[in-house]
Amino acid sequence: MKILVFNCGSSSIKYQLFEMPEGKVLAKGLIEKIGEKISKAKQQAGDKEIKIEKPINDHDEALNLMKDLLTDKEKGAVKSLSEIEAAGHRVVHGGEDVSGSVVIDDNVINIIDRYCDLAPLHNPPNLKGIRAAINMLGNIPQVACFDTAFHQTLPQVAYMYALPYEIYEKFKVRKYGFHGTSHRYVARRAAEILNVDKYKLNAITCHLGNGCSMAAVKDGRSIDTTMGLTPLEGLVMGTRTGDFDPAVIFYLIGKGYTAKDLDTMCNKKSGLLGISGISNDVRELEEKAKTGDKRAQLALDMFAYRIKKYIGAYIAVLNNVHCIIFTGGIGENGSIMRKRIIQNLEGVGVILDDVKNNETTGGKEGDISAENSKIKVLVVPTNEEKAIAQDTYSLVTKK
Repeated sequence: MKILVFNCGSSSIKYQLFEMPEGKVLAKGLIEKIGEKISKAKQQAGDKEIKIEKPINDHDEALNLMKDLLTDKEKGAVKSLSEIEAAGHRVVHGGEDVSGSVVIDDNVINIIDRYCDLAPLHNPPNLKGIRAAINMLGNIPQVACFDTAFHQTLPQVAYMYALPYEIYEKFKVRKYGFHGTSHRYVARRAAEILNVDKYKLNAITCHLGNGCSMAAVKDGRSIDTTMGLTPLEGLVMGTRTGDFDPAVIFYLIGKGYTAKDLDTMCNKKSGLLGISGISNDVRELEEKAKTGDKRAQLALDMFAYRIKKYIGAYIAVLNNVHCIIFTGGIGENGSIMRKRIIQNLEGVGVILDDVKNNETTGGKEGDISAENSKIKVLVVPTNEEKAIAQDTYSLVTKK
């Protein structure tokens, strides 16, 4: 069965075409800068590559271009879109209404629309992509896979905020968590690596990229996570603040900042970029730190320190931990950052093997812990698109 997986952003569409259940990638592509003067598109199908630069006004035009790329006579992956039997979509926010991947119908579309105010940068383009894909692919089953779904097993003690209870009742203000598809994928893969039943695995998953989050996974289910009502809570990120005293907001309002100013500052001008004043890229900051740049070093140290604190907290929450898992762009490739995070955790039974750590980059999977480490440390490359394809295949064939 050929399944097309979509990840639609506000100005981009990532897609992969899978042959299922084998999980073979037939084609992968990216269309970006949609709506700008010059948009870019590239597709890889086997050893055949297509690159295009031209104006693309909206998602409908982008999907029409994707159709042309996939069915290109010389460099495409299929002769006709009729070969595609199902589609899967990444959707960021499903609130309390969705606890797993679901076949898309009018009710699911209404749920996605309802949570647009909690994920204004993500749900609207996700929905736009779904509608455009329905128009393009016709009457085939389409599945929505929600970032929030994996975290719907959080207990109330973990997801509630200590605000007046009516704020939760009226507005559903609570911790939802994100990156759920990634956390679930790497936890399931770690269970296979360690030969542990997936519903008996206790793990701390660290998804580290420009956006960062961690999850405490007990018996294969998420019981706590760092991101909250929005992706702003938790770890220091590329441009996001992570945790800080909410009174800072009130203080800065008194200094003349508007709500819009503060929203932009906290989401786009803070984190590694805000502290260093240089970049949100760990690689660039590590090069600057080598030259003695103190703010670059401070940003890196703060990034690692916050992760280390949450590792300690999640060890306490889980009690018995099989493994700590690193994934995402930084987690998979940042051997220096992984060492910075794990060092001095010997007291809680976490010891890194420097040689294995340095060798495990560039998309490699591996156990990077020392033989005498009580808690394993794993690098597991995430594959959210494959997880979406697996969910889609499972739901469609079950139906």
